[in-house]
Amino acid sequence: MDLTDTEAEAAFRAEARAWLEANKPVEPLPSGNTAEGFAINRDWERRLFDGRWAVVSWPAEYGGRDASLFEWLIFEDEYYRAGLPQRVAQNGIFLLAPTVFEFATPQQRDRILPRMAAVEDVWAQGWSEPNAGSDLAGISSRAVRDDERGGWRLTGQKTWTSRGAFCTHLFGLFRTDPEAERHRGMTYFLLPLDAHGVTVRPVDVLDGDAAFAEVFLDDVFVPDADVLGEANRGWEVAMATTGSERGLSLRSPGRFSAEAERLVALYRRRGDGGDPTLRDAVVRAWIDTEAYRLNTLQTVTRLADGGRVGPESSLNKVFWSEMDVA
Repeated sequence: MDLTDTEAEAAFRAEARAWLEANKPVEPLPSGNTAEGFAINRDWERRLFDGRWAVVSWPAEYGGRDASLFEWLIFEDEYYRAGLPQRVAQNGIFLLAPTVFEFATPQQRDRILPRMAAVEDVWAQGWSEPNAGSDLAGISSRAVRDDERGGWRLTGQKTWTSRGAFCTHLFGLFRTDPEAERHRGMTYFLLPLDAHGVTVRPVDVLDGDAAFAEVFLDDVFVPDADVLGEANRGWEVAMATTGSERGLSLRSPGRFSAEAERLVALYRRRGDGGDPTLRDAVVRAWIDTEAYRLNTLQTVTRLADGGRVGPESSLNKVFWSEMDVA
């Protein structure tokens, strides 16, 4: 595993760094957990798309640059080194999109991906329910077949939907065969959050921001064209999405490494006042981010060689969860 940029990668890095420096907002972007902040972040991400930096690893026909996985990581490194925030459109771009590439029909890809890349559609996850949090197989929200209209009618409730009050669309599982085993009889649906019968209620957190939402569905019609994968085989599709969630952590080393670099620089300027505990904490933070980065590069090397995300992605998820809290 070579940790140095190739000549082409170095040129890509220089181009990304120059564009970000010339185009990034002058002031730090606000939290995306308010309506105003979400809109401001969305405008910034549209600028990324206009510069063809929103989805660098996607095919050019969908707004990307056909960049390699290593070039994608390089862009993420430069993005966070520029002090830019996590993206409000990331659930669609980094979770749903890989699932669309794998399971969607050509017509679905042509309809969904360009609007996602341009931040015209911003996607929220529809997994958790009041009685099914981490137990995804325990969902009770249901979809009933409507042969007359060629689709399904969805009823139920989704909870803890990140930024659901501001997103335009939802992806998630609904039970289509209540007689099937727990991990069967579910279907993966895509739907607009302004559809008739959908009610979205913001859930304010301690800082007053609407970071989450509840989504209520009352006999919401969804056409067959908005089913991803096969009916009653949604579990397989959902596992691809959750695998992408592990893969989402591949882009996080750039974020945490940039934060660790700033922490080390601050420590060097101010010192520890003779407190070895503070010094140890700073060193530990740097070591953890380096371990995360190297583990990520190992995974990306495997993917670039035609392999799949392996069990080390679970370790990345642990790294991400612990460092995100820290």
